Amino acid sequence: MARALNIHSNKAGDLLPGQRAIAMISEMIHTASLVHDDVIDGSDKRRGKRTINEVWGERKAILAGDFILSAASMALARIGDIAVVKVLSQVIEDLVRGEFMQLGSKENENERFKHYLEKTFKKTASLIANSCKAVSILVNSDPDVHEIAYQYGKNVGIAFQLVDDVLDFTSGASQLGKPSAADLKLGLATGPVLFACQQFPELHAMIMRRFSSNGDVDRAWQYVLQSDGVQQTNYLAQRYCQEAIRQISQLQPSPERDALIRITEMVLTRDK
Repeated sequence: MARALNIHSNKAGDLLPGQRAIAMISEMIHTASLVHDDVIDGSDKRRGKRTINEVWGERKAILAGDFILSAASMALARIGDIAVVKVLSQVIEDLVRGEFMQLGSKENENERFKHYLEKTFKKTASLIANSCKAVSILVNSDPDVHEIAYQYGKNVGIAFQLVDDVLDFTSGASQLGKPSAADLKLGLATGPVLFACQQFPELHAMIMRRFSSNGDVDRAWQYVLQSDGVQQTNYLAQRYCQEAIRQISQLQPSPERDALIRITEMVLTRDK
């Protein structure tokens, strides 16, 4: 993204030091969020490997995540750009708010889907959107360019999570590196379940009790597979990727811009 923005802004494609720092900071925030997520979810596997909380226990895992966040904050301060600090600080707030949103649900179906998409943005897409925006701030003062970068990241990020939610139903544990139906077992109603609920209203009660009764997870799994929930969620992911392509296509043509377009295809076709 940084190289595509630099070329668009009539500069060499080489990364600025601040842009490289933003990439590292984004990875650190992401890593810290995964460490904390695994503690909250009680996960013992992450992409087929033992989680930090499984290896060293919850206390050390929490402190490890905190330490990574503190190191990211120090690196962010060293960039010395207030606008960049504000944008990337928003990511951390969104991550926490998204985690709180995941603890609740909504009675009304329309509100429930809106809640799900907003939670998806905060927990997944905000990091990508605001990281893209941050690197644009360092090379271009045009707010329209900042918005292009932000919207590309937002749409790719939401599409990525939608596909991830589909894979929970369509890929085996060996591919995912975590048990299948993991979201249902955590009490989470993701896109495929919410779409399936339109065809199988019996899911509504299960969603509200977070699949906590005996047999709920198995029944919900079967309802999703019997519905078009997976297909509908995939279609929604395609729409978000199309919007990402529309946004990024406003930049000057370059191999880097074309690579960003290809990323949307990779998001839709991944199987793990």
